[in-house]
Amino acid sequence: MTVRRPLNVYRLGIKELRSLWRDKVLLCIILWAFTGGIYVVAKATSQELHNAPIAVVDEDQSVLSGRIVQAFYGPHFQTPRLISLAEMDPGMDSGRYTFVLDIPPDFQRDVLNGRRPAIQVNIDATVMTQSFIGAGYIQNIVNGEVNEFVRGFRDASAPVIRLVTRIKFNPNLTSSWFGSVMEIINNITMLSILLTGAALVREREHGTLEHLMVMPLSATEILLGKVWSMSLVVVATVGFSLYFVVRGLLDVPLAGSVPLFLCGALLQFFASAAIGIFLGTISRNMPQLGLLMIMVILPLEILSGGVSPRESMPELVQDIMMVAPTTHFVSLAQAILYRGADLGMVWPRFLAILAIGLGFFLLALGLFRRSLARSQ
Repeated sequence: MTVRRPLNVYRLGIKELRSLWRDKVLLCIILWAFTGGIYVVAKATSQELHNAPIAVVDEDQSVLSGRIVQAFYGPHFQTPRLISLAEMDPGMDSGRYTFVLDIPPDFQRDVLNGRRPAIQVNIDATVMTQSFIGAGYIQNIVNGEVNEFVRGFRDASAPVIRLVTRIKFNPNLTSSWFGSVMEIINNITMLSILLTGAALVREREHGTLEHLMVMPLSATEILLGKVWSMSLVVVATVGFSLYFVVRGLLDVPLAGSVPLFLCGALLQFFASAAIGIFLGTISRNMPQLGLLMIMVILPLEILSGGVSPRESMPELVQDIMMVAPTTHFVSLAQAILYRGADLGMVWPRFLAILAIGLGFFLLALGLFRRSLARSQ
């Protein structure tokens, strides 16, 4: 009996792998999530100011206004387009320009006479991130050109207090370094819930759950067979994505140990799979599972610290999210992959994920047993 139980779990896992192999749609989702999906998030959704379209209404037509126009160039801005005042509003309304500068008449003369003329900067705030960053860039560029024009040189006087900024772990503030790793973390959680939940729903829809119930199998063996087989798939694809997509294609430096991170990913899969088992048990079909996943996955990803710092959230939300495995996994993953932390630094996170996962698994196991008892 002792030998038969592990053998049953092994054979049930092989059955799940064969079922997954026949489900081509789910296979495509897994492959895309850890290849093309990672690349698109890292490259196509850049958070830096890059090739922003800008136009200038030059009502002064002076040497200073010409210097301001020529100060905007790539890679932050496109070559500025000179437009008339009548073209400004239609250009902004149609989305052709993110920034439009309106240099007023007699701007150079007012500057030389010691006045403080204003340049109007119109910003399309629907491009929220780039508009915020671009406003600061424009202010620095215009102030630098005006100061150099008035003084005849750039202001290089040393300030009274010298502020030295050292950026650690991502010195160039490259968004792809952050976005690619965080997308892997989010995909691990999503696929952990999806694969285990879909496996249960698929058993119910195909009528094979009744076949398992008449066999000499326990509920624990059935669930463990699904967990180990799907965890093998996820961990293998995560390892492939880290080595060949993140490190290879995107050239993101991974400071810490990838095997240590994969161990954390395995624990995260176990904890998230228990949530998937719970959702799969209460769902009657795949559409219901999909709707329930939306309600669960979005809070897990948004409130776990992967999108915005947890410190910026209300304290009540921070306390509630401490019972979510994703919160600890995000902290663990960032410490290992970004800052090169070893096991001695992240072992409390490992224990927290393991404890939460065991709690969720026992809860899901109890619900699954109750569901089987009602079916009988």
